[in-house]
Amino acid sequence: MEKDGVKADLDGTLDEFLTYDDYLDSKITPLDLYYLEDEKLARQVVELGLRGTGEVLKREEFESRKAAAQASRLSKRSEQKTLASAGKELKDNFLRALAEREEANRSGKNHSIIFIRDHNACGQEISGYIDYTHRLKCEDFEPYFSGKKRLLPQSTDLSFYNWKTNEVVSNDSANYQVITNNSAGVIFMNKKDRNSVNVDPQASPCENSPRVYLKSDIYHHVAIFDHYIKCII
Repeated sequence: MEKDGVKADLDGTLDEFLTYDDYLDSKITPLDLYYLEDEKLARQVVELGLRGTGEVLKREEFESRKAAAQASRLSKRSEQKTLASAGKELKDNFLRALAEREEANRSGKNHSIIFIRDHNACGQEISGYIDYTHRLKCEDFEPYFSGKKRLLPQSTDLSFYNWKTNEVVSNDSANYQVITNNSAGVIFMNKKDRNSVNVDPQASPCENSPRVYLKSDIYHHVAIFDHYIKCII
């Protein structure tokens, strides 16, 4: 268990100190300076823990925590700036729906599954289910939102079917396990909360996995199955 002084530092009070000397100075009292008559000596006394001011961080630990806090802030700012849909003029319903879910899927609050049925560059009809969260982490979505590329299922996605060649592929992803030996058809079990997403259009959607069918001007048939992650206690 951490002592009160260290716990307070962990709670974010280090942000108010620009340097380690500033941190030490905050623990020096006017009485200390009166008796020691030397600011540098007073800092050394505090750093050595010779005063009853609670546990004091060593210089290396102070700088390490300051660096970690800064890295965390930069990471959060970077995540906010990396929304591929930011600033894009999205006229298609499907792309707007993806943009609305981008932040939640990047942060892990939602693990959406995308269904797309359309034609590939060879004119062959293909369909499949895509782990949106996984694809966002592995691929740059800016070209999709800007209209430079079309988002299509791949043989590396959760499922893929080529209606011309009859190629059928299914793969587990970082977030889902594909269950095919089920009487209800293909089911995707979320690896985080162990709840399943039933993509059968005839099945009733679960409370935490609503489905949305969308009319798109650039895709033949699309749907989104949102899976809101339940916390496991």
